[in-house]
Amino acid sequence: MYNDLYHTLSSHPPYAGTQQCPKLKILIKYTFNLPFRRIYSLFMTSIQSANTLGTEPIAHPEYVSPGMPPMQKADFTVSYFEFWPTWVMYLPVIFDWLYLSVKNRSLSLPLIANPRIPNSGMVGFSKNDFLLQANQNSQQYILPWITYKVSDQPADEQVDNIIVKLKNLKLGFPIVGKPDMGCRGAGVNLLKDKIELSRYLENYPAGSEFMLQQLADWEPEAGIFYVKHPHENTGHITSIALKYTPYVVGDGQHTLLELIERDERANKVSHLYKMRHKDLLDTVIPKDEPFRLVFAASHCRGAVFTDGREYITDALTQKIDEIMNGFPEFYYGRLDVKFKNVDQLKKGQDISIIEVNGASSESLHIWDKNAGLVEAWRSLIWQYRTLFAIGAENRARGYKPPGIVSLLTAWRKEKNLTTHYPQTD
Repeated sequence: MYNDLYHTLSSHPPYAGTQQCPKLKILIKYTFNLPFRRIYSLFMTSIQSANTLGTEPIAHPEYVSPGMPPMQKADFTVSYFEFWPTWVMYLPVIFDWLYLSVKNRSLSLPLIANPRIPNSGMVGFSKNDFLLQANQNSQQYILPWITYKVSDQPADEQVDNIIVKLKNLKLGFPIVGKPDMGCRGAGVNLLKDKIELSRYLENYPAGSEFMLQQLADWEPEAGIFYVKHPHENTGHITSIALKYTPYVVGDGQHTLLELIERDERANKVSHLYKMRHKDLLDTVIPKDEPFRLVFAASHCRGAVFTDGREYITDALTQKIDEIMNGFPEFYYGRLDVKFKNVDQLKKGQDISIIEVNGASSESLHIWDKNAGLVEAWRSLIWQYRTLFAIGAENRARGYKPPGIVSLLTAWRKEKNLTTHYPQTD
């Protein structure tokens, strides 16, 4: 069976011309000796789907958010591994983690890479508590927010209390609601009025917390990966991905469902959009009117990521380093930022931080449709080797890695809370 997969992979980009590659064959054979036989059908289905994507010319998207560059033309609308299950994508990382754990005599060394964040921001930490660590200079770049702890009071009373808190910070509708604890865009909603806020509130159990954050002035968004070793005076931007919220454009004749099914990318992941817009699928979208399919620019929710490393400049690096130096003992993670346009982004100007992610962050350029699987795996492995290296340096400075039980407890807490979160916009 694995021989069939080997020949299929080796004849398909990025493996074309590597029929004699022994490492690829060993990797596949080793994987099939594991109790993960299901990988075979996942690989084959993904590759067969990718092979069908390039059969027709791919047109440039009709609409992108103002300030974003046009998406580049490519042979495929999605990469063949772009929507593989997370556990499949991270298999090489798991093996490497085990190797690095033995080498460094610690399974949890990455959990002190950012020693001022619980579990280094891997999972189950408060976004509010972390953002409050920023100094005054760094705070000015973060979009203003409040945090609300849900109580047993009637929903209408709680909504009134929330609005008072918003007014105290001169915030109002529309506003962005998101869980204080969560990842991958879970539970992010754009709330336009008190009614939507009340519905949003009702999803959260008493004792849980959520954030309400000012809506950015600009729609363009990027994920900027930042690394700084404790012995270094300055940090580095190692990755940028532009995060496109996909649109379809109405023609005054076709329904939203028909527009989604006619779109060259949207129809490949239509399940991500149909449930979100189930009440509007039969609506005819007016001619030339752009309709945004997702609000939260999260890849697993249907946003489109493109490699933006070409926009890394000295000016942007200097600005991001200045901001992140305002977070005590922060060495590794990704900033999700809104920006006015790419020219201003390159200058390090007109940017607003939505949130900062810790040790579980990804270099999002790997989800570009032109990215290769080997490149993606190489990037992920580099990330976690960097985590171990920073953790080792912090251990030498006197920090003690927590036990794995701490990580599992935090993961279980976040997972339980996520079941209550509303569907992401």
